[in-house]
Amino acid sequence: MLKNPSIMKKAHEEMDKVIGRERRLKESDIPNLPYFEAICKETYRKHPSTPLNLPRISNQPCQVNGFYIPENTRLSVNIWAIGRDPQVWDKPLEFKPERFLSGRNKMIDPRGNDFELIPFGAGRRICAGTRMGIVLVHYILGTLVHSFDWKVPLEVGELNMDEAFGLALQKKVPLAALVTPRLTPNAYIP
Repeated sequence: MLKNPSIMKKAHEEMDKVIGRERRLKESDIPNLPYFEAICKETYRKHPSTPLNLPRISNQPCQVNGFYIPENTRLSVNIWAIGRDPQVWDKPLEFKPERFLSGRNKMIDPRGNDFELIPFGAGRRICAGTRMGIVLVHYILGTLVHSFDWKVPLEVGELNMDEAFGLALQKKVPLAALVTPRLTPNAYIP
């Protein structure tokens, strides 16, 4: 969103219309923010917290897309690559929340039933914290977006979005941003 201020602007406009600037985001506001929810889905797609799901072991031989998988083979699904697959996503390297606002992608859900978007895994071994993770991402990101204006500092220039691979996906270069309050002062008082 820092790299594309028009996305931040649309999110702010939606939040100002639904929530206003006199109070902070509540969890109950989130279902009324479809553009913001699309931003969250696009974030899960492009930047999953876990690039590879936990390994699974095949309990019998099978074929997947013409590939023979012997019994007892250790398998990992590359969630990061699915989110960047041009056969699955139009312009996969672009951060485009609008892709989740209409058509077949509108109904895609990150809870493990739509294999195009499985940031928490799928099936019997889906992350036990999926529901909590989704609520926290929506609430924390929503609060940060709604409560503050975000800008890239002039001395940073171009924002580096390179990732450092590991068990959990992290930014290679830490985020540097200028943050200013955008709500009325009373909104920040608990």
